[in-house]
Amino acid sequence: MADTFRITLAQLNPTVGDIAGNAALARDAWAAGKSAGADLVAFPEMFITGYNAQDLVMKPAFHTAAIEAVRALARDCADGPAIAMGAPWVEGAELFNAYLICKGGEIVATQLKHHLPNETVFDEKRIFDTGPMGGPYALGPIRIGSPICEDAWYPDVAETHAETGAEFLLVPNGSPYYRGKFDVRLSHAVGRVVETGLPLIYLNCVGGQDDQVFDGGTFGINPHGEIAFQMPVFEAGLAHVDLARGADGWRIVPAEVAQHPGEWEQDYYCMVLALRDYLRKTGFKKVLLGLSGGIDSALVATIAADALGPENVRCVMLPSEYTSQGSLDDAKALAERLGCRYDFVPITEGRTAITNTLAPLFEGTEPGLTEENIQSRLRGLLLMALSNKFGEMLLTTGNKSEVAVGYATIYGDMAGGYNPIKDLYKTRVFEQCRWRNANHRDWMKGPGGAVIPVSIIDKPPSAELRADQKDSDSLPDYPELDALLTILVDQDGSIEDCVAAGFDRATAKKVEHLLYISEYKRFQAAPGTRLSKRAFWLDRRYPVVNGWRDPS
Repeated sequence: MADTFRITLAQLNPTVGDIAGNAALARDAWAAGKSAGADLVAFPEMFITGYNAQDLVMKPAFHTAAIEAVRALARDCADGPAIAMGAPWVEGAELFNAYLICKGGEIVATQLKHHLPNETVFDEKRIFDTGPMGGPYALGPIRIGSPICEDAWYPDVAETHAETGAEFLLVPNGSPYYRGKFDVRLSHAVGRVVETGLPLIYLNCVGGQDDQVFDGGTFGINPHGEIAFQMPVFEAGLAHVDLARGADGWRIVPAEVAQHPGEWEQDYYCMVLALRDYLRKTGFKKVLLGLSGGIDSALVATIAADALGPENVRCVMLPSEYTSQGSLDDAKALAERLGCRYDFVPITEGRTAITNTLAPLFEGTEPGLTEENIQSRLRGLLLMALSNKFGEMLLTTGNKSEVAVGYATIYGDMAGGYNPIKDLYKTRVFEQCRWRNANHRDWMKGPGGAVIPVSIIDKPPSAELRADQKDSDSLPDYPELDALLTILVDQDGSIEDCVAAGFDRATAKKVEHLLYISEYKRFQAAPGTRLSKRAFWLDRRYPVVNGWRDPS
């Protein structure tokens, strides 16, 4: 019997719905595995359809096409290593999240997901049926158990595989990023290794899909908990991993352990990859955004330049009489440092025309928020016109603090197709800008150095929709606001929790009120990169009409 087994791990970037494209990626990876002498080429969870396909996978024509694509892949790749492919699977009237093992031109074994996640961004209990806990499959000299993603977060599936003869665990995943997620994965994986005494490979996909970003970071653990190898995060690639059988059974042969970057770099890489993939997978090549001279649009412009290259980013300054000279200077300086196109489009003439048009209806009223919002909506109109004319996706620039409390104008500065900083609180925006000014990496397409002027980072935040306006006129200072939102949103806490943390009750109630009445805006907002477990979209689903307020 052979004492070695080689697996080619395909940490790749599928596109949801592109069955043919995903199958082509699989064929290329299989060919590379064959050249490397692999016995098995393994792919992540639901790779053939892309993940997370949500309700699309329930469409009979779609999941039938996906299954047929795996059968075709098995036939085309009969002469070489086996394939382990994440795919939907139908038995009778039931639809499963499955791992299909292909060898010799056909599907020879199926593993069906047992634990279906039904929290945060996942709704698998409404999409898939629960699979039974089965046994391992044999490939050559080794018997492999494949708990699928969530199945490895509980002991029962892995233990069942071990008790029925598995000698090794290969766990396919579609696990999206949030801060600290890798440590959570590692903890569960170590638990399964300790409980079963078997080596384990955790195989994850990579790439952006709507708000979610799959960060890769594939790794292997041997008994006693030592990491045998680790792939980079946020980068697609193949790893040829060997297992060897000794007196104690199968073990992963130690290989390269890629070092993962720190939290600030991972967040930034996540936003860059999310935007890059969102455009690539939707067919856009260029973006534009309104560049105000403020910190939020400065960070979005920098992310866009790093994701797409400065030549594919248009920055548009749309000043009014309330736009300060400092903002004019800062916006132009940022665009020049990044190397992006800079357009100057004053809104005064258009605003005057709108004001005159509405004057008979507004006669006898005092100017106020309506007039401020007209400025924002006029900017949105002009930016959308440029987007339509030149085929450039408009980016929105509201941070999580503003998105939470509705400090944004619907159909104005909320207009656009994607928001890279949607899950980044304002206080983190400042720190993320400082981090980017001090760091540059090979995966960034923009220039290095302090591209964001310090004057942008240091100035008091202002929408500049009226004279001497500051954000603090309407909102608590951002450190206080973000701390309150962390309790109310990220921790799902109460007003009493805010008071216990030292905050004023009336201020906490005001923030809670703003949070709830802004739900209709978020319902219509562009998607944006998910960086936490409580991002605004699939993680946190509240009714638009909501009369409840915390009575405490």
